[in-house]
Amino acid sequence: MSQGVIIDATARVDERAVIDAGGGSIVIGRKSTIAPFAMILAHGGHIEIGEFCSVNPFCVLYGHGGLRIGNYVRIATHTVIIPANHVFDDPYTPITSQGLTKLGVTIGDDVWIGAGARILDGVTIGNGAVIGAGSVVTKNIPDRAVFAGVPARKLGERGTKSS
Repeated sequence: MSQGVIIDATARVDERAVIDAGGGSIVIGRKSTIAPFAMILAHGGHIEIGEFCSVNPFCVLYGHGGLRIGNYVRIATHTVIIPANHVFDDPYTPITSQGLTKLGVTIGDDVWIGAGARILDGVTIGNGAVIGAGSVVTKNIPDRAVFAGVPARKLGERGTKSS
């Protein structure tokens, strides 16, 4: 895809949000909302936000290794999604000189990410999943699973009754 920003005419982006393709590309889908003070920063990668999504205040979404967000996704305030990670294997070379891994992050449809969650590089979150507030997601999340904690662990599944 070409570099730049494409925002669907029906999407709402608050004037205080920061949208910066930074050498990459950003696409914001139909009827999606980007709240005040949210930051969407491609950093040379690609960010795609689907239809009917909400990115709430003070969220930071990076695109280094690619970020794809499906449709009907709710991302609560202060969430950070980071599709990159620093390489730090060599203790004699500054971390900033060792590069990045850029595996990317994929979030399925109908996902709810609670306030203050952190989604790290290489993670796929399945359709219908729920991520609890304050969670740190370091591994893939199956469809309809409910995960929370640091690191996030499975608490249950949508559509099943708790005992």
